[in-house]
Amino acid sequence: MYPLFRSLLFRLEPETAHILTLQLVRVAGLLPPARWLLQTLYSAPPRMVEAFGLKFRNPVGLAAGYDKDGIATRGLAALGFGHIEIGTVTPRPQPGNPKPRVFRLVQDQAVINRMGFPSRGTEYVQLRLNPTLVKGLQEWLIGIPYRRGRKANNLQTSILGINLGKNKDTPNEQAVFDYLSLLQNFAPVADYLAINVSSPNTVGLRSLQNRDVLESLLKNLDQQRRLEQTRWEKRLPLLVKLAPDLSDRELDEAVGVILETGMDGIIATNTTLARDGLRSPLRDEVGGLSGKPLAQRSDAVLARVVKNVSGRIPVVGVGGIMTADDARRKLDLGAALVQVYTGLIYSGPGLVKQIVNKL
Repeated sequence: MYPLFRSLLFRLEPETAHILTLQLVRVAGLLPPARWLLQTLYSAPPRMVEAFGLKFRNPVGLAAGYDKDGIATRGLAALGFGHIEIGTVTPRPQPGNPKPRVFRLVQDQAVINRMGFPSRGTEYVQLRLNPTLVKGLQEWLIGIPYRRGRKANNLQTSILGINLGKNKDTPNEQAVFDYLSLLQNFAPVADYLAINVSSPNTVGLRSLQNRDVLESLLKNLDQQRRLEQTRWEKRLPLLVKLAPDLSDRELDEAVGVILETGMDGIIATNTTLARDGLRSPLRDEVGGLSGKPLAQRSDAVLARVVKNVSGRIPVVGVGGIMTADDARRKLDLGAALVQVYTGLIYSGPGLVKQIVNKL
């Protein structure tokens, strides 16, 4: 049925279509009959994977950017994902860049976005992941009793990651304070945190990947984690998301810093500024490119990162996964996990089950 649904969605402006589908998934997650239907249609068989000290029911996750404010985690978990990464979350609310800011390149099976971290901020997302709020919604909407004593991240069957970014108006010299506040606020409810220093849509953000700056940032985050992990009653995995547009030298330096500062994993990669081989008339829109054209570049970065880490930490492969074969290729290159987003837009939610079934 998805091709028909997609033809209707593609008549809408891309961001409007995204908001509509996200709200549908959110409501379905709150209503047991609808959630059961999603699970029946899209649930994937278990393919257990261990990474970062966590057990994933399968290696396929949802990349950050789809559910920025954590409003639909229950519905998304019913689609068969082994993990869901929400965000990017910023400390304070911000609107992101002016609209229009999302563009479909249908001829290229791609998307360009220049969202710029639109976020409702820490407090809002904390409320969305708060068990007390979930209890209230359940009782108000459907009268389902809430089982006390469960942490928010256990309300879903998927691992919950939170992608963190600095506010647009925070100078890079003070970015560490944004990331430290996010670490403190989300450690209790997240299974892992992803440090986003690679989005191309926040001016100056990618310069945080420079060796000295990245080293200082990650050392501070690791130090704060060590101080707090007794209170959190866990060692919270920290992952770093890298850009696909780094030179080989820059990439090698960034990976070296990540290893030296005790980070637990790398996400490779974010969206790209490159426009090689695009046919769509929208190809010159400003922003990060995702989808099929990113696959080759992302795979090359993934292979180099895997080689550099030499098995010391797991790597998550992201970028250009449009089919089950694309995901299989990233796993064969050495990724422990993969994440999808743009592939869902073109192939539908059944993509997760297709990938897992082919493993």
